[in-house]
Amino acid sequence: MNNRPSYLRRKITNYTMMGLCGLATVIAIGVLLLVVGYTLANGISFFNLEFVTQTARPLGEPGGGMRNEILGTMVLVGLATLFGLPVSLLAGAYLSEFGGGRVGTAVRLVADVLAGVPSVVIGIFVYVLVVVPMGTFSALSGGIALAIIMLPVIARTTEEMMKLVPTTHREAALALGIRRWRTIVSVVMPGALVGIVTGSMLALARIAGETAPLIFTALGNRFGFSGLNQPIAALPIQIWRYAVSPYNTWHEQAWAASFLLVMLVLIISVLVRWFTSRLNH
Repeated sequence: MNNRPSYLRRKITNYTMMGLCGLATVIAIGVLLLVVGYTLANGISFFNLEFVTQTARPLGEPGGGMRNEILGTMVLVGLATLFGLPVSLLAGAYLSEFGGGRVGTAVRLVADVLAGVPSVVIGIFVYVLVVVPMGTFSALSGGIALAIIMLPVIARTTEEMMKLVPTTHREAALALGIRRWRTIVSVVMPGALVGIVTGSMLALARIAGETAPLIFTALGNRFGFSGLNQPIAALPIQIWRYAVSPYNTWHEQAWAASFLLVMLVLIISVLVRWFTSRLNH
């Protein structure tokens, strides 16, 4: 009988915390749905085939699209993947398999700090490191900036996913005489493939919408892709420029581009879910 007040207090505390967690979840989902829904509602009415297939037209002329910006975004994301993905995977593999000492701790700290650095700072860093020596804004510098942003995300995801692979798998491979590096490549990484792919795709979805680093590196270009050492157009840059303009036609184009970016992120997320479910089965 003496324990009944304590039991009731714990029960009330449990229900209270569960209610608060549920409320926080509803708020988080509500904010997400509000942002996505508002973007879709304003952008879908201005999105059409011409927007994807045509280039931007001079101010005052109706119609036009963002073909060059879409292609530029694809080029920049491709360059970032080319530069950042191999380094990220190797760094994650090192942290998982050999990162138990001080060096591993230091690398994790650097990765965590880099993940929290504002993207505009990374843009300024690449501007000083690449743009100034080259003497021009370029697609190359934009790809490097985006690669730096995605590097810590994929590296830490790879590390955590590889740690989930049972140690017995490593021991079995080593017992068969397989070298350590081959065990990591052929046994451990395939076992963590689902998580690695998920983290990589989410990192790609994030960098596809980055604006600040591209302003300092890629700059933008209305004439399409003209080389890795030349400025290049991108959807985030064009959205920013059109959004701050005083012209309604440009605002409509910005909403349509925002709708396209949101759909791109949604498609990537759906593909990740589909791919991981296929691998799990």
